[in-house]
Amino acid sequence: MTIETQSSSSALYRTVWHWHFYAGIVVAPFMLILAVTGAIYLFNDEINDALYPQQRFVQPAAQSVPLSRIMQSVMAVYPGGRVTRIDTPRAVGRSAEIFVRPQAGEPFRVYVDPGTGAVLGSFVYTSTLVGFADVAHGSLMLENFGDGIVELAACWGFILTVTGLYLWWPRGRWQFPNVLLPKWNASGRRFLKSLHSTIGLWTALLIMFLIITGLPWANLWGDMLRRGANLADIGYPASFRGHSSPSSETVKDATGNAGPWTVNEAPIPHSDLHADHHGTGSSQLPAPARSIGVDQVAAILAREGMTNPYRLNFPKGATGVFTAFVYPDQPESQRTLYVDQYSGRVLGEIRFSDYGWVAKAVELGVQIHMGNYFGLANQILMLIPCLGVIGLSITGPYMWWRRRPKGQLAAPRAISPLNLKAIAFIVFGLGLIFPLAGASLLVVLVIDQVVRYAQARLQF
Repeated sequence: MTIETQSSSSALYRTVWHWHFYAGIVVAPFMLILAVTGAIYLFNDEINDALYPQQRFVQPAAQSVPLSRIMQSVMAVYPGGRVTRIDTPRAVGRSAEIFVRPQAGEPFRVYVDPGTGAVLGSFVYTSTLVGFADVAHGSLMLENFGDGIVELAACWGFILTVTGLYLWWPRGRWQFPNVLLPKWNASGRRFLKSLHSTIGLWTALLIMFLIITGLPWANLWGDMLRRGANLADIGYPASFRGHSSPSSETVKDATGNAGPWTVNEAPIPHSDLHADHHGTGSSQLPAPARSIGVDQVAAILAREGMTNPYRLNFPKGATGVFTAFVYPDQPESQRTLYVDQYSGRVLGEIRFSDYGWVAKAVELGVQIHMGNYFGLANQILMLIPCLGVIGLSITGPYMWWRRRPKGQLAAPRAISPLNLKAIAFIVFGLGLIFPLAGASLLVVLVIDQVVRYAQARLQF
């Protein structure tokens, strides 16, 4: 290797380290939050079962009471509210979950014994440990603004992982213990650096998998992926897009963002307000349409082969539909049905087999991401990168804090113009994949150049 090549390689290394340092300091707190809340949600059922056994477990019964009976029990205990969704029991010995929107205050969930109709208790989802972790993981409890921060942090987390692997890559002879294991006989910053590198090495691929499979739910990145997949006809099936209109309600609107990713932004059909009056020939104004009962909807779903567990969302407004979907741990069984609230006619049905290959891949990735697809082993596998991110988010900033002179930032040396071109080329490619990160990078580059220019002017 020539001196010029060595110098170029060293310059690139310092440049990558420069951006890895700054990105790590800024992103580490957010990645730590995502890792902790993600680890909690991985075991959401186990945690809720331990904290709320009285609400979640029931004595097995030979038969279940009608859904209307369950709703009556809920309304008797919590009058004045409106049922928006029913989740039927997931297994024998499990309760039914009823979503209620009260006249005032936050929505809450009520648990009912499906065998007797007895109300077992209720809670506001976000006031629970799992509910808090779920919302914080997706939006930091800041709604759309928080969603943008999470997306930006996740994108930079991916870039941090890639640059970290580059910084770790051995230069020279490979020495197995020094490359793949921490330097146990070292101390201080030298040990922390080896520990940080080793954690990153062994968890990098899983961290990148978690980020990629989580980004479809982000507002910008997920919307771009969904639109691109649909445009290429490899996402939401084109044959089901006929419900679209400027004022179309989407599955996201109807279910409160609780539907499968593939159909979440898909338009849903409208109920026919005059379905009962077609062909009567009467000149009189039709009587107000009456919605069919929830028991009739349950019978229609049973006739269509949709059995427990499923989620039944009630119509929103006069033209809304009953939206029922099966959202199992294995997405191959996903299924969505739309039922006219007046006639009971099935207006549409979507199965996993109707999805394009991108949508199928996303749904599979989402279930693995959440630790659902192959049980406890899946949960443990996804816990590994969560613990890795926690370790990296602590050891990285701690190393910097220990070595920095008091009152100074002690950042790596500023980028020279030549090195800036090299790193800009590398990160530009990542910016094409992560537009939000690319935009933030452009802002940082401009600020960096302005600061360097100002410093140079002050020296004269």
